[in-house]
Amino acid sequence: MQLPFPLVEPADAKDREAGRLLFAGQTDFLKGVVAMDGLPDPDRIEVCFAGRSNVGKSSLINALTGRKGLARASNTPGRTQEINFFTTTDGPYLVDLPGYGYANAPIPVVQKWQRLLKNYLSGRANLRRAFVLIDARHGVKPVDEEILSLLDSSAVTFQVVLTKADKVKEKDMPRILDQVRKALAKHPAAYPEMVLTSAEKGHGVETLRAIIAGLD
Repeated sequence: MQLPFPLVEPADAKDREAGRLLFAGQTDFLKGVVAMDGLPDPDRIEVCFAGRSNVGKSSLINALTGRKGLARASNTPGRTQEINFFTTTDGPYLVDLPGYGYANAPIPVVQKWQRLLKNYLSGRANLRRAFVLIDARHGVKPVDEEILSLLDSSAVTFQVVLTKADKVKEKDMPRILDQVRKALAKHPAAYPEMVLTSAEKGHGVETLRAIIAGLD
């Protein structure tokens, strides 16, 4: 019997090629958005990336696009309070959401970001999937539960992408995966497969590219 929320199988040659072609073209920063009226026209589908601060989101976006400096990682968690849009050539928008779970940002800043995030997730009809990044060393934390519940209530399908898999000892991985699966079982918007990645080693990047290329 197959486990609930299995790791996605590696992409086949056809899907890998579709993913390669999508990201072989130019990917450019389009704009940073701080209010709903600044969102670009929904003239193409888009996927967004969410994750708590320091989960490796910028590193993964850079690995996907093959551009080291495209998504800028901040050494100060919570510093970036914009929704950043990137364009792919004849493909979807890639949307980088601000990292959550930081403790040092002023409360009004956090509240403003939360309102923007809720409005974006519930009001963006061309959003096809949210990729929620979870640090494979730690599993799902309470702060992650907040974003997962928000995605449930917004009826946005989300897929968990485990990051930094190369930092986890092989003997510890089953325990981490079990914890994540149990957490996802409570969320109706969860996509039924997880992706295991390492931006540093390139593991899972081809598969994630193929997933994005296959959305319409």
